[in-house]
Amino acid sequence: MFDTVVEDMEAFSGSALAALFAGMLVGMVFGMLPGLGGVAAVSILLPFVFYLDDYSGLAMLLGAISIVYTSDTITSVLLGAPGSPASAPTAIEGHALAKQGHAARALGVGFLASMVGGLMGAAILLVAIPIAGPIVLMLSTPELFMFALVGLFFASSMVGKDLAKGLAAASLGVLLGVVGPAQAAADFRFTFGQVYLLDGFSLTIVALGLFGVAEAISMLAAGGGISHEPMKVSKWGAGFRDFWDAKWLVLRASIIGVFGGFVPAVGASASTWVAYGHAMRSTKDKSKFGKGEIRGIAASEGANNATVISDLVPTLLFSVPGGPAAAIFLGALFSFGYYPGPRMITQNPDLMFLIVWSVALTSIVGAALCFAVAPLLARLTRIPFAIIAAPLILIMIVGAYQSTSTMGDIFMLFLLGTLGWLMKHGGWPRAPTLVGFVLSGPMEQYFWLTNQIHGWSWLTRPGVLIIASIIVIPMAISSFKWVRNRSRQTPEAASPAVEKHEEETSAIPEDSRGIALVLAAVATVMFVYATWEMFTFNPASRLMPALAIVPGLPLVLWLLFRGFREYRNDFARDGGELWVLGVFLAYTVAVWAVGISVPTVILIVWMLLAQARMRWWTSLIYGAAVFAIVRLLFDLLRGDAPVGALLAFS
Repeated sequence: MFDTVVEDMEAFSGSALAALFAGMLVGMVFGMLPGLGGVAAVSILLPFVFYLDDYSGLAMLLGAISIVYTSDTITSVLLGAPGSPASAPTAIEGHALAKQGHAARALGVGFLASMVGGLMGAAILLVAIPIAGPIVLMLSTPELFMFALVGLFFASSMVGKDLAKGLAAASLGVLLGVVGPAQAAADFRFTFGQVYLLDGFSLTIVALGLFGVAEAISMLAAGGGISHEPMKVSKWGAGFRDFWDAKWLVLRASIIGVFGGFVPAVGASASTWVAYGHAMRSTKDKSKFGKGEIRGIAASEGANNATVISDLVPTLLFSVPGGPAAAIFLGALFSFGYYPGPRMITQNPDLMFLIVWSVALTSIVGAALCFAVAPLLARLTRIPFAIIAAPLILIMIVGAYQSTSTMGDIFMLFLLGTLGWLMKHGGWPRAPTLVGFVLSGPMEQYFWLTNQIHGWSWLTRPGVLIIASIIVIPMAISSFKWVRNRSRQTPEAASPAVEKHEEETSAIPEDSRGIALVLAAVATVMFVYATWEMFTFNPASRLMPALAIVPGLPLVLWLLFRGFREYRNDFARDGGELWVLGVFLAYTVAVWAVGISVPTVILIVWMLLAQARMRWWTSLIYGAAVFAIVRLLFDLLRGDAPVGALLAFS
């Protein structure tokens, strides 16, 4: 056994090890850039991979894939913009801690949990690959659909105090996810005759719009740094103690992430929220969740990093990639002459050990690198945000523009940013919308196949009932407790309690009743129109829109009625943010009209001189560097940039 391991370790030649570290550095940088993440990192590396030998090329890709979920913790915590959908819980809890002056503490726990998740994933991957095939094959489409539904429910119910808003947000995300081609019939849904919408929305644009642009608007309008409290980045004791206190939670979350990664196309988005929900349910005091709970970060980071590794299980066994980055890795395997399947495990054991050791080594070294730069990065939260916003907004635009290289990408980025801003100030949680969007595709595929194969008898399958109990049992217990508490109160005592709860809910700073009313009205129009157009689709194309509309329409109607009843005219408080939102929308129109160069220069000047109040000569140097880097990113990623409709016709 020892000799076998030694022989397999010889796959790590000097060139393979150097390639692994090179991929790791690229993945770390791209993981910290909102919207560019793992897919962009492996896409950038792919042309260079084929100049290397097979082991070195694959090691380079693995280094980039394995560190992204560690380094994107930095973006999620400091900026509140998740580097990937699976990092949404980290963005919620970690960014709240950063605003309180505890960014280093949140980063430390996130890095350690990511390292443990990666190591756990590598260890289980080593043991699980030979036996995972039969386990994965035991899951049929009904069970896969229910597993995705559980992830969506946890995302809806675990964020925010208002379950109606959480479920409505999730339904809205599913509705956004079904725009474009139907999977079950020759239909294009909700495209409004626009060629841009024929392929649906890009995940990168949805994530950046709902979180990145919305947060940038608020922080630009507020002025100052991300954190208003001084940082103590030299002492990591509190972070290590927090991690040690949550060590068993991290291990359990890692196991959840591993098994979540076994399910193709669901993966980290569902398993991370299941782990986050487990952290909430296993904590006695749940009041801190959503406001900066360190256990939420520990569970989220442990699960999503473990999922990255276990995503490779269906990729290596069945040629079914667990995610976009795994799909690129699968293409590289084919190019090097490796054909995934059960035989590859016995025919190429050295390759399997290369994968496991690459992931394990990257998890340790990647966490160490992130720890090394964390003190410097944590201090960024004290820098005026307008200085950081200039490159950040432009990087978001570059990341969004990768989707189709058309002006539609930039328009949708800021339109969805407007939606994210409305949701933030209207008290709607944005994470369920993002998770609903991500899961809409696999859910539609599983739902359609399930009904074609089993009819409605699948509802009585034992596996379906067991998975459904994860939703039903907690809801039944909560309902029983609510009814029992109500029955113990007299009518006179019940009314003040309800009033107190409503008062506490309305006291949330980000819950603007006026904006909540506008958002409910917009969502109602969207769902009513979707209901009308749904009946023009083929029957097979109606399944998934109906799954979003049936719960979504009654919920938004209820929220609209409640909004009218509770309405207060408080738009004045958000006037500064409306001004910033207007600048971004005007920038979008200007880019469409005259191209990206002149509007971008004006935007940089406005951010640096008007918002950050920098000196003209320092802003000139800094702005020129930012503009040059953005142009370089365009050249590296696409080779073109928006020209402008007026210039194109001239």
